[in-house]
Amino acid sequence: MDTLLDRFCRYVQIETTAVEETTDYPSSPGQKDLGRILVQELEALGLEDVGMDKWGIVMGTIPGNVKAPTIAWLSHQDTSPEASGKNVKPIIHKNYNGQDIVLPGDKSKVIRVAETDGLAELKGKTIITSDGTTLLGADDKAGVAVIMTAAAELMANKRIKHGPIRVVYTCDEEVGRGCDKVDIKKINATAAYTLDGEGAGGLENETFSADLATVTITGYNIHPGLATGKMINSIRLAGEFINRLPWHRLAPETTCGKDGFMHPYTIEGGVPEVKIRILLRSFVTAELKEQAKMLKNVASTLMAEFPRAKVNVKVTKQYRNMLEHLQKEPRAVELAAKAIKATGVEPEFESIRGGTDGSRLSEMGLPTPNLSVGMHNFHSELEFACLEQMEASVKVLIELAKLWGKQKK
Repeated sequence: MDTLLDRFCRYVQIETTAVEETTDYPSSPGQKDLGRILVQELEALGLEDVGMDKWGIVMGTIPGNVKAPTIAWLSHQDTSPEASGKNVKPIIHKNYNGQDIVLPGDKSKVIRVAETDGLAELKGKTIITSDGTTLLGADDKAGVAVIMTAAAELMANKRIKHGPIRVVYTCDEEVGRGCDKVDIKKINATAAYTLDGEGAGGLENETFSADLATVTITGYNIHPGLATGKMINSIRLAGEFINRLPWHRLAPETTCGKDGFMHPYTIEGGVPEVKIRILLRSFVTAELKEQAKMLKNVASTLMAEFPRAKVNVKVTKQYRNMLEHLQKEPRAVELAAKAIKATGVEPEFESIRGGTDGSRLSEMGLPTPNLSVGMHNFHSELEFACLEQMEASVKVLIELAKLWGKQKK
């Protein structure tokens, strides 16, 4: 566990914050900095075909010692842009006392037991936090460390029978581009697993289907002193547009469980033009078209009321519910559930109100459910990881290797 902890603490101190406002891949240079370190560590462990491509994607192969299907383990190197990932100072709380955790770098940042599901149950465990001035980066450097530790175990213990295993570290998952440069033919696996989930024992086999709507409102600007009957203020129309969305039944703040939503999350521009980005989400893929239709109906209504304005709705496909694709290779989920049980934990099947790289990979033809890796409160300065839950994830990967080692190609 000291080795796992050491790896994790080293990785989180490398700034790999993803950047949304660029077309570069990876979007930040720190991802390649981490990638070069991971390449060195994989080579030192003795993996085969280790390398980092021009996109920053790191790959290596744990050679099999029995004839069995090839599987893959994936995690992402980048961290969320929603909180700073620069100069992360990991703090280790051994034998956690079960109380609220005040973060010393910013004492206004408190991880409260009453507000954090599962925290009270971690009393006596080892908790890792940041100092409160940055996020921690457990999402997904916990996954990076868990995979590296499991790879080290398999390379050191030849008595464990398993087939070939691809280790893959991707980039830019946090800005929705994690699989843009992934070549599943190069991975060449029967099934894969992302290590990118909360807590322990979680098996995420269903996600939202997702599209992105970009609404562009074009008005007419003129000096406000001369604006009477002439100005078309795009900012006011943007307010009207958002106000007409059915927020009372289709918004993140008013829905839960299997409910979908439409979520305006950025707005930028001025009087001449405003762009609004809206996330469209549903567990039923066909409902995304209905959501897009709602947006276009609002746009048409506004243009009828303000004939000199233009309101354009562009919808871009993002990812699809992995459940639709996992059914093509049922062993991907079945063996994951058995592996979790083999570690003494009852698997918890979960439907994610979001997406993972596994959503895209499954759609691309590589069935990829998501596994827990001990992260909590991600995308914020209150993020933390539990060392014992990370260790449990290592054990799940070892059991997965054994179970797939018994399968026929």
